[in-house]
Amino acid sequence: MSDEEVQRVLDSIDALGETGDAADRARSLTRLLDEWPDTHAKVREMRQQAVVELREQGMSLRKIGDLLGLSFTRVKQISEGVTNPREQKRKQGEAKGSAAGSAE
Repeated sequence: MSDEEVQRVLDSIDALGETGDAADRARSLTRLLDEWPDTHAKVREMRQQAVVELREQGMSLRKIGDLLGLSFTRVKQISEGVTNPREQKRKQGEAKGSAAGSAE
């Protein structure tokens, strides 16, 4: 997908809030919001697959990061399927805490 295609998607979203009467806009935007979680997950999965493909082609995480404008760490997380690094850190902290608590 080119930058132009991404811009068309963004422009289409903007148009939903600008065209038609208020009721039509509200219905369209409600539908978009209802479908957004599944769409968002699908986009994340497609990005992960693309990063994995780049890795399989021999590209380093740093090179992919440079290509995408992301840090090495974030590219690594994406390739591993980590969708929310802060949530992952919180869960790791809880696991360490419960492991320490069970060792007492």
